[in-house]
Amino acid sequence: METSLHRELKRHYAGPDGRTEVRIGRFRVDAVVGNGPSKQLIEIQHGPLWVIRDKIRELTRRHRVRIVKPIIGRKQLIKLSRKGGRIVDERMSPRQGKLLELFDELVYFSRAFPHRNLSLEVLLVDIEERRYPRPNRRRPWRKQFAVEDQRLIVIQQTVEITTAGDLMQLIQCPLPPTFGTARLAEALDIQRWRAQRIAYALRESGAVAAVGKQRGAWIYRWSEEANRRAA
Repeated sequence: METSLHRELKRHYAGPDGRTEVRIGRFRVDAVVGNGPSKQLIEIQHGPLWVIRDKIRELTRRHRVRIVKPIIGRKQLIKLSRKGGRIVDERMSPRQGKLLELFDELVYFSRAFPHRNLSLEVLLVDIEERRYPRPNRRRPWRKQFAVEDQRLIVIQQTVEITTAGDLMQLIQCPLPPTFGTARLAEALDIQRWRAQRIAYALRESGAVAAVGKQRGAWIYRWSEEANRRAA
């Protein structure tokens, strides 16, 4: 089911002159902007990037592609009495998303990114999510909800990533020229296992290189491209 959030972003990126829901070969893309050699294909991807990995790999062989990846920063939860029913409760979800979550996606997207014909536009968005109760057949005593719709409230931040070096925009903390995942976890105030996923995604993209080990843990160095991006 297409949500209001998806439709709003699709209209926004297609603009007044773009086409939406366009067939390109055996694929359907959300929008196409421009014509001829300069045209760009646009995919709005709420779900995991790996789901469209093979599609993107094939499309980037001949076309310029932009993936728009929204990450939910804040979510206003609206509980309905039933599907299409009245509002019975409203509250803000305590969870706050961060742009760093993109690295969880890139771990499984290294075969598609980076590529000269591919750009990622990562959005940190606030949304409204409407939910309604539905039967829980496995655990009847426990409430279960289905999402009726998601709507855009505001785009907090936009980051465009076209090269491995651009990933430094998501690492908004001071790091030495060489570092390990323990240092990365401390700098970002995250758990070590998350820092290890980030380091893996950075290495696979070419943003960092493994230059040795210290006490059994890999030590990484930023690539020349990443250093130029930071300068």
